[in-house]
Amino acid sequence: MLLKYVFSVALAAMLSACAQTGPAVGETEVRYGRIHRIDAVSIDSDAHLGLGAVIGSVAGGVLGHQFGGGNGRDVATVAGVLAGGYAGAQVEKNQVKRPGQHIIVQLNNGVAVGITQAADPNLRVGDAVRIDGTGNGARVVRSGS
Repeated sequence: MLLKYVFSVALAAMLSACAQTGPAVGETEVRYGRIHRIDAVSIDSDAHLGLGAVIGSVAGGVLGHQFGGGNGRDVATVAGVLAGGYAGAQVEKNQVKRPGQHIIVQLNNGVAVGITQAADPNLRVGDAVRIDGTGNGARVVRSGS
């Protein structure tokens, strides 16, 4: 009974972590310039608690359930679920890469800014672009001017 409860809670936590929220409300900084340089890079997967975590949780729970008896077995099962989920998520994160670009933009005010983002085959050196946002949320897009 406890094992079913643990797996249900773990699965619900993993699925809720995968839920995406809408765009942030409020103002965003926008900067304009031209692309000075583009370098191809590999970006770690942004999958959080995906398939690797689920498989790791199940495997860890099964393995942990093999140890002890009574309450000790329950504790080992829960520990196995947690450790397996974490390990599975890390393996997935390190194994799944996606193509990206590190883009150097020369802003209209003379400052150079580097942005790493998912690959966009439409961006070229010399393109007029805008940078939407700041920090990890910053993205380079063609400005059309």
